[in-house]
Amino acid sequence: MGLEGVAIRGGFWGERLAVNAATSIPQGWERLHAAGNVANLEAAARGEGETRGEIFADSDVYKWLEAAAWEIARTGDEVLLRQQRELTAKVAAAQEEDGYLHTIVRLRGMPRYTELGWTHEHYCAGHLIQAAVAQRRGTGDTGLLDVAVRLADHLVRTFGPRASHALDGHPVIETALVELFRETGTAAYLDLAAWFVDARGRSTIGDHARDANYFSDRVPVRETTTPEGHAVRAVYLAEGAADVAVERGDADLLAALERQFAAMAATKQYLTGGLGSRWEGEAFGDPYELPSDRAYAESCAAIGGVQWAQRMLLATGDESYADQVERMLLNGVLPGVSLAGGEYFYVNALQVRGDAVPDDDRNPVNGRLGWFQTACCPPNIMRTLSSLGAYVATTASVDDVPALQLQQYVHGSVAAAGFALDVETDHPRDGRVLVRVREAPEGEAELGLRVPAWAVGATLDGEPVEAGLARIRRTWAPGDEVELVLPFAPRVVHPNDRIDALRGSVAIEAGPLVYAVEQVDLGDGAPVDDLRIDLDEPLLVGESDARLGVPTLLASGRIHRHGPDPYPGAVDAVAAGPVAIRAVPYFAWANRSVGAMRVWIPTD
Repeated sequence: MGLEGVAIRGGFWGERLAVNAATSIPQGWERLHAAGNVANLEAAARGEGETRGEIFADSDVYKWLEAAAWEIARTGDEVLLRQQRELTAKVAAAQEEDGYLHTIVRLRGMPRYTELGWTHEHYCAGHLIQAAVAQRRGTGDTGLLDVAVRLADHLVRTFGPRASHALDGHPVIETALVELFRETGTAAYLDLAAWFVDARGRSTIGDHARDANYFSDRVPVRETTTPEGHAVRAVYLAEGAADVAVERGDADLLAALERQFAAMAATKQYLTGGLGSRWEGEAFGDPYELPSDRAYAESCAAIGGVQWAQRMLLATGDESYADQVERMLLNGVLPGVSLAGGEYFYVNALQVRGDAVPDDDRNPVNGRLGWFQTACCPPNIMRTLSSLGAYVATTASVDDVPALQLQQYVHGSVAAAGFALDVETDHPRDGRVLVRVREAPEGEAELGLRVPAWAVGATLDGEPVEAGLARIRRTWAPGDEVELVLPFAPRVVHPNDRIDALRGSVAIEAGPLVYAVEQVDLGDGAPVDDLRIDLDEPLLVGESDARLGVPTLLASGRIHRHGPDPYPGAVDAVAAGPVAIRAVPYFAWANRSVGAMRVWIPTD
């Protein structure tokens, strides 16, 4: 379901959305102007001028416009509405007569689409279309939609089976065209999206210092068994293919995507939901190639993973995809932005060494930064948080009985399928979810509550429930209440032995949260790099950290110090301990200080 029936008020997610609205989005406006992205639009409107930023700089403007649209829909912010209209006018003025729009290609005098593998012309168009649809749905304005339709019509005339067969090096146009089809009913947009999906995978994108694998162009989508290559490109393509499969009723394509997602989740996904295990090429690695210290796990890849998982949930009704949305949002996306909302991680490694040296502005050793030369992640996080309500609930009638399913737990209200519900929860800081009915359909109706796979021992109104969707079918009345309790007891996670980088280590979780140990909580005499955890001692829930506003976990361990020899053979290390281990949710690390950190802790 869309945003219109969901209101998030207070609780954990309400706090994050308030920061996004008060800090992240306003600062995004300022930084897009300071970085030159907006100046590129102004120069394109004049027909001349210098360019600033990367070749895909326009897309950051469009992602911010999408974030603004969803935020206006959520809060009615008048200042943001004025800014949206001002920026939309600049985008419209930069568009060429035939509908083409890409400021840097135009201003540099480059021939259109001749370097499509690298110029991101379709990629930028895709983000513009997504912003336009959001603006129309969120605010009622059609200024950007008019631009998007002209651009999409230009693409329909220019590409496809009877025109140019060129493909963009970075997918996203596929899912955007499907969404524009849903908004306008123009079948040509769906047809072109389907063609882009099926045309890929024949090694036609080349000569860009990258191979076909990097562009997800080595194997056709229908034959692909696991995502490969550049992680963001791969998951964006998959979500576009999922949209095409749903609209076309293409069971074979959907089955291929189910296989790909399953392979990714089983062999190529970090515990945090992070995607991309190689800095080189920002890429998926081989199965079980998941090093903590070299994890790329780009924030944009986690966002693409959330979008793909949500589409698979809607297409299949399989609750495991909702579990994935939860894991990726909390542990893959949220780490990408500071708790204060003004600084960002591009890369989300699961380990930072105490003596690590920065080698890139995207390296987590630098801590979060206010902006990047490649600034795709900050506005992407903004638009994801401002549209969070879209992930909260789904509707699906069962045997002609109205049915509403709560998929992600937020404090607020949900209205759909004839229900109007108030939800009280501080999830994920607490496992209690109280649902109160304000309005209900006449006659029998079904309310479903997702029970995550991690919630062993969950109860619904005091009765045990298994993982999946707990369904309650009955006649409802205003004032009825349902209480779901999800146990948040801390637990130890062991890695698959085939993940060589993690063998002999464990991680700790509580509820849906992955935890990390930071140097700031151990002190100078106990380096994180030398830490070992004692599994004979219990894990305990500690006090919430007042500065972070999150629960901590307590464990016991020791420090294992080796001498300077990197290969000491059978020589034992010198053990010191015990050491009190205090862990914080991974999404909250690097908000007090930037230093050594690890998610996976050796046991011996």
